[in-house]
Amino acid sequence: MTNQKTDALADLIQQLPRQRDSHVPGSPGYERLQAQARQEVQRLFSGAEPRPRPFGPFGEIVFPYHKMGAVDSLDLFGLDELILFSFYWTNRRRYRRAIDIGANIGLHSIVLSRCGISARCYEPDPKHFQVLRANLAANGCGNIEAVNRAVSSHAGSAQFLRILGNTTSSHIAGSKKNPYGPIEEFPVQLDAITALGGADLFKIDAEGHEADILRATGSGFWDQADSVLEVGSPENAAAVFEHLGRIKARMFAQKIRWQQVRTLADVPTSHREGSLFITTKEEMPWT
Repeated sequence: MTNQKTDALADLIQQLPRQRDSHVPGSPGYERLQAQARQEVQRLFSGAEPRPRPFGPFGEIVFPYHKMGAVDSLDLFGLDELILFSFYWTNRRRYRRAIDIGANIGLHSIVLSRCGISARCYEPDPKHFQVLRANLAANGCGNIEAVNRAVSSHAGSAQFLRILGNTTSSHIAGSKKNPYGPIEEFPVQLDAITALGGADLFKIDAEGHEADILRATGSGFWDQADSVLEVGSPENAAAVFEHLGRIKARMFAQKIRWQQVRTLADVPTSHREGSLFITTKEEMPWT
């Protein structure tokens, strides 16, 4: 029985590339897989003790339970994230070096490492960064470089807002409208997206700052790299759609079963509508 339970999450992750109809948020298949994933993740990762736990094709990982306001580390294993982890695994021989923007406490970077993909991960919040470094060390991620800075359209500095009620929603000041609840503010250093050469995959979870980041890129940037990202608002969706269309980069959206974006309505407008994939490839590589 133990092996059967352990195999359930591995089977889910490895089957996801063939179940793209169920990737569409809100669809019956999505709801079914989300419930299945939540049950397995809660069983495996709800403990606070730092011990290895099996995580599908990625082997055993150490990822102790961590509270981040109203959310916790179990939320980092949501179905949308598992879909991206499945994408990393499927493409582990296609990508060699990644940039993880908005690394939080390190789960994406750990998975990338287990796929044999080296990465530089950026996390501006010092509290998250401390947990991130501990998680990378506990998992022996020698091919991951951790950087306690943010990424933007330019190098320099900015004010950062830590949203105490949900620190996964913390962001560069001005990136979100009307943040609410208790907030701590402090300065962070910025690296320019255009200075991050040598990577062929960018994961961007910039909490509303993604449009600023992407508008700094030109067509040559996407000749060398692909990206998976969240889009945080309708305004950002419009800005991303306009800019990437102008520089002839292709977009593929989870909300339309990873088909190519043709109209603004195809672009996700929040994390609830899933991720966006940017590339110059003819299609999103799922095989």
